[in-house]
Amino acid sequence: MTAALNVATLLAQPRDSRPLAAAPHNSAPTPLDTELLLAHVLGTERWRLTAHPERPVSAAESAHFLALLARRADGEPLAYLTGHREFWSLDFAVTPDVLVPRPETELLIERALALRPQATGRIADLGTGSGAIALSLAHERPQWQVVATDASAAALEVARANSAALDVRVEFRLGDWYAPLADERFDLLLSNPPYVAADDPAMQALRHEPAIALTPGTDALSCLRALAQGAAQHLLPGGWLILEHGGTQGAQLRDALVLAGLRHVRSHRDLSGHERTTEGQRR
Repeated sequence: MTAALNVATLLAQPRDSRPLAAAPHNSAPTPLDTELLLAHVLGTERWRLTAHPERPVSAAESAHFLALLARRADGEPLAYLTGHREFWSLDFAVTPDVLVPRPETELLIERALALRPQATGRIADLGTGSGAIALSLAHERPQWQVVATDASAAALEVARANSAALDVRVEFRLGDWYAPLADERFDLLLSNPPYVAADDPAMQALRHEPAIALTPGTDALSCLRALAQGAAQHLLPGGWLILEHGGTQGAQLRDALVLAGLRHVRSHRDLSGHERTTEGQRR
């Protein structure tokens, strides 16, 4: 007789038998992954799994859970499997059309709030993806006029859905970098652009996320340089450009901002100690 399925048996199964790790890039999901996926499938909070390990699980729920577990073992981001990711204490919907928001990107939010303490201002987030940066800023500063651009119409649909779900107002525009801004000027320009070289081995681990949001090609700095070069004509006097970049790209990006005529150029480190954002001010 087949044993009845319950929470306890499903949580134990993936740790005891691991056919999921057979492929070259696979790895067994962590216990946390396992619990989060099962809680997602059952529509409950994670803590309830350990509080009620005897809870029965249907065959359909079990099949769904094991399918998600296999996808996680293949390296697919947990956020794509659950459809959500927390960023700046807000709940964002994510799909494979957008990059999964990273904790280190919250440094952009911190720098923007520090550089623009005023209650009002005009802000543009270039390459918004899920809208995480733009919507987090608009949530913190409801009187800011925030514009968010992206070259991907599919990404903008995800961002618009997040705007509606969070009840935060942002103006979304389709287009590449500064093109949708025409001749407008802003107090703050922010971007987390693609900055991983196409031939970087790290791209393999990121293969499930949209390449357009990760790499500009073999020249990892091309998007960062383009943003630096176009900033002055879209910044108000005293306005700031703030860019996220790779941990080893700070020095080159500082040079690019200085060459673009910006002043007070400086980089800031993330919690791992890597230079993660660089900023410069229009003279």
